[in-house]
Amino acid sequence: MSAACGHDHAPFDGMSDIYKRRLWLVIAINAGMFAVEMTAGQLARSQALQADALDFFADAITYGISLAVIGASLKTRSIAAAGKGLSLFLMGLWVFGSTIWRVFQGGVPEAPVMGLIGLLALAANVASVLLLMSYKDGDANVRSVWLCSRNDAIGNVIVMIAALGVWGTATAWPDLIVAGIMAGLFLYSSVQILSQSYREWRAGEAVTLSSSCCRTGKASCGSGHGHDHAHHAHRHP
Repeated sequence: MSAACGHDHAPFDGMSDIYKRRLWLVIAINAGMFAVEMTAGQLARSQALQADALDFFADAITYGISLAVIGASLKTRSIAAAGKGLSLFLMGLWVFGSTIWRVFQGGVPEAPVMGLIGLLALAANVASVLLLMSYKDGDANVRSVWLCSRNDAIGNVIVMIAALGVWGTATAWPDLIVAGIMAGLFLYSSVQILSQSYREWRAGEAVTLSSSCCRTGKASCGSGHGHDHAHHAHRHP
């Protein structure tokens, strides 16, 4: 029965004061950049900047949820991660839809504004990535934080590439193409998060069952008929 009640080495679950402090700092960075980039994106008429601003907003919410469920059961953390994965999926769909709508609206974004804000956002995201680098291989809840930070850094690089494209072509197509790429990145990351959270939810079910067996002290939890066989052997040596 001791084997059934044993514990394997589990992924990092966020139970660290250092990790929590870093997470609070990253939340502040992302919330601030959401306000800056969304305002700049609207003024510059840049779909890519607005998509990246939404990514900052989603990250701030994601990190807040991650903090709230640290120390909770594996099932609770996996459900929270699934919620974040679903919201990322919906955001990706929204960016795709709004990008297609923008195709028919016309207008050329302000390339200098795109480049300047993209550079500022890249600096913010590089700082976030460096703060979270050591925790990229944790459970679904912790990993979702890392994936969001990574997405932001990648997004800022391609926003700056889009700014160069807009400046060089004097058209909105580079901006729209980058927004589409970012939407695809959101969808891909959401699938990764949802897949891992489902696996951990199933593992949480198994842990719950095992813990229940350990508390009741039933050997039958570990082996279906072990007790019956032992009793039969004792009666018939």
